Amino acid sequence: MSNERLVPADIPTPDDEVLDLLRLNLVPGVGPRMQRNLLDFFGSAEDIFKADLRLLEQVEGIGPKLARLISVAKNSDDAVNEWRQCCERNVSLFRNGEGSYPRNLSEISDAPMLLYGRGTIEPRDDLAVAIVGSRRCTHYGLQQAEKIARSLAMAGITVVSGLARGIDAAAHRGALAGGGRTIAVLATGLLNIYPPEHLDLAKDVAASGALVCEMKLNQHPSPGLFPQRNRIISGLSLGVIIIEAQRKSGSLHTARHAMEQGREVMAVPGQIDSLASEGSNDLIRDGATLIRNADDVFESLGPLIEPVRTSNETEVRSPRELTLNDQELSVLNLVTTQARSIDEVLREATIEPSRVLATLTILEMKRMVKRLPGGMLVRLT
Repeated sequence: MSNERLVPADIPTPDDEVLDLLRLNLVPGVGPRMQRNLLDFFGSAEDIFKADLRLLEQVEGIGPKLARLISVAKNSDDAVNEWRQCCERNVSLFRNGEGSYPRNLSEISDAPMLLYGRGTIEPRDDLAVAIVGSRRCTHYGLQQAEKIARSLAMAGITVVSGLARGIDAAAHRGALAGGGRTIAVLATGLLNIYPPEHLDLAKDVAASGALVCEMKLNQHPSPGLFPQRNRIISGLSLGVIIIEAQRKSGSLHTARHAMEQGREVMAVPGQIDSLASEGSNDLIRDGATLIRNADDVFESLGPLIEPVRTSNETEVRSPRELTLNDQELSVLNLVTTQARSIDEVLREATIEPSRVLATLTILEMKRMVKRLPGGMLVRLT
């Protein structure tokens, strides 16, 4: 049956693969890992629903019960109803592999094949840092989360968190106060904001960034879904900052995901006798970068795989460059990772030579360029 006949005339017709991915996402018991096993085996969601029961059962982790549920789903109207609700509720669907899908997230091995979103996801959100921590935090923790998030947002970094009580909420509010972008990753559906008292905060986040999740629209809270969503928080980010985590805190799961994904793990130190900071202090002891402010974050993050354009169309190759003014950044972009002469830089610059030389001195002090013998310059990464 074609999608044209399935979908009511008053809503747009979805891409065939998107509708099949929705079907797969709505099958009870088929989580992210099982979806990946199925897609690796069959190659596409369409081929999954063409398969017979015996072939489905050959996939690792798929027994007779799941095979029957998948087989039944291909004739269900649930996916069409979900698509209709997405259209009516202004919810976007981002498919892994398409240009609109977050680039950082697409790099992890267990990225969601389909991401629900309300708000906007922009290319500049590749410059993202996650801030997570305890729900039962101290005033100190709240203060540090809001302060660091505000500073990062003001510099052009998108702040990612989980909309939870405590540190997460403070991070979102700090980013909003800084006039920047923030993304909240939910463990529930977009029509079931949790905790419910953060409904207004969720609206503010969607207006200045996005709410995203991999769950169906009406998914209710369930304990197992919170650790599962933590891989998305770290996956969207260049690095993760832990603020006030006890030794059994869920935010330590996010730190573990970050390590596995090759993301930078950072932590704000707490008092040595504070139970609220035992886990985050342990991370620092075990090698996580100690963070005191946004400058420490910029120093900790390495160069980007690909340049990112900020809101003012400036090209950034490392988060540290966000601390530079326009003149410093324009001069820096004249210096390459291959040595070139100062005379070449002076000829290409649009400002007078004395200002270029003064700016190069500042960049050298900030360890962004290095002078070489023979009047040569090289950009440091």
